[in-house]
Order: sequence, then C-alpha cells, then structure tokens
Amino acid sequence: MRIVLIGQAAFGEKVFETLIQRGEEVVGVFLPPDIPGKPNSFKERVQRARIPLRQPRRMRAPEVYPEYVKLKPDLNVMAFVTDIIPENILELPRSGTIQYHPSLLPRHRGGSSINWAIIQGETKTGLTIFWPDKGLDTGPILLQKEVEISADDTVGSLYFNELFPLGVEALVESIELIKKGKAPRIPQDESKATYEGLCTEKDAIIHWSEPSAAVYNLIRGTNPQPGSTAAYMDKQFKIYDSEMVKVHRGGSPGEVVEFNSWGFVVACRDGGILIKKVQPPGQAKVASLEFAAQVHLKAGNSLNLLD
Repeated sequence: MRIVLIGQAAFGEKVFETLIQRGEEVVGVFLPPDIPGKPNSFKERVQRARIPLRQPRRMRAPEVYPEYVKLKPDLNVMAFVTDIIPENILELPRSGTIQYHPSLLPRHRGGSSINWAIIQGETKTGLTIFWPDKGLDTGPILLQKEVEISADDTVGSLYFNELFPLGVEALVESIELIKKGKAPRIPQDESKATYEGLCTEKDAIIHWSEPSAAVYNLIRGTNPQPGSTAAYMDKQFKIYDSEMVKVHRGGSPGEVVEFNSWGFVVACRDGGILIKKVQPPGQAKVASLEFAAQVHLKAGNSLNLLD
C-alpha cells in the first residue's frame, strides 16, 4: 500500500521511522517549511531514506496537488498536522486518509485537546484515529485508546509518556486494519461534541481567588506550553512545576504564606499551591527559591491578583 505521510515534529518523525522499520511503502512525505536556525531531524531522516519530500507553506497552495497526485497514494497518514488539508487530497487515495488526534473524539476537538482535558480536571482522556473530512476533527472514528490522567500529570508527561507512544502504535494498528479491509467508520456522536480553541497565554492567567484544585489544574494543564502566568510587583512570570498543598496558616488569595526546601506556598481560596519552578521574563526556567531570592520575595508578600 503506497502511503503518503503528512506530519511534523517528533511524533511525525517517530511514525515515519516506525513505518519504514515495518517495511511499509512510504512514497512521499509532506512537512511544514523549516524554521530558520532550527535543525530538522525529521527532514534529514526522510532525505537519508531517499523518499520524495515536499515542504509547502500551505497544503492548499495551488502547486501542491499536482505534485501530490504524481505520488499515486493508496493512503494518507496524518501524524501531527496543524495545516488545513484540502478535500481533494483527503479523498484521492483509494483507502482514504487517517489522522491522529490526542483526545477521545468527539470530546476536545481543536488544537489544544490535551491542555483542556487537564485544565478541566478530567481523570481520563485518550486518542482517536479517525477519517478526517472538511470539518475540524469531525470525521468518522476508526479506533480509540483510553488513558488515565494522574493527579500529577502535566501536558508534557501525559503526551510523551502515554499519548505519543500509544498514538504511534494506534496508527500502525489502523493501517493493518485497513489492509485487511476491517477498518470501521463509526460516526461521531455530535450530542457529545466539545470544541476549545488553542490554549494561549490569555487562557493561562492564574486567578488566586479560585479553588486550589482549579489553579493546580491550570498550572499543569499549561505545562510546558504556554505556561501559566502570575505576577509580583507588577512583573509577570510563568509557573511550571507545582503541587497542591494544605495551608498551615491562613492567607488571603495570592499571599505567600510559607517557604520550605522545595519552594514557596501561595494561598488560594481554599488551600495553597507549592510553587517549585518558574520562568522570569527573558530568562530560563529556575527553581522557585532562586527566583524568590532574585526578587526578594518573602512570606507575607502577595502576588498580584490578575482577576
């Protein structure tokens, strides 16, 4: 089966590597353009394999389709795609197009599905391999895999430890089902559909007057991107590693109530958050105690309320 791979980043590269190792006939790869000054190991791996490579700025560009048709694909595999793929490319292969999405569709359609599942305090999520159509994450489902979201999971840990490796396996399993003529097309239940936009910095502002669970979920649901935002002395900084803790002495929301060997504790409505790692503006991530020393932060000081 002649496969065209459309993808990017570490996930797309791992899918490509796995398909090659399994002896699949990958006849072409489409990647986004290079980022100036940033190495592209995926591109280099494709070039070493002497497989046709294209890097259009947009898959909708008029020159893309004629080049794509020359590859005579039987199946498109979409492995981490953020561009809009035109219908004529989706529908050309005789076996269609399959795509990976890191949620249990129809829940959490959109480009930040892992972020929102954690931010909303969910305890399970998963991945979906589906048949994309002209909608946004709306095509029929081929297969799904469920995973637990632990109380300590961040976007990074959930993706790299669970959804990334399981996603590669799921795409391989899906290709085998297609080869055997056993791949289902299960319509998504629109009554259960949710959609959230990209999780950006404006969505990641900490409101210390919220319950501690909500603040904790926001911090881990934006770690490592886009990073949750707080402020001290009107200067914003980002918070990464944290822990939800009990507050041993009362404090108003946003007040630093305690220091220990791991960091400092900030009061919320009903408890506190132990801040372990932060990123000051224009600097690398540092331990929170180092940051506190830099800005002379002490118990009794308050982080600005950005409500």
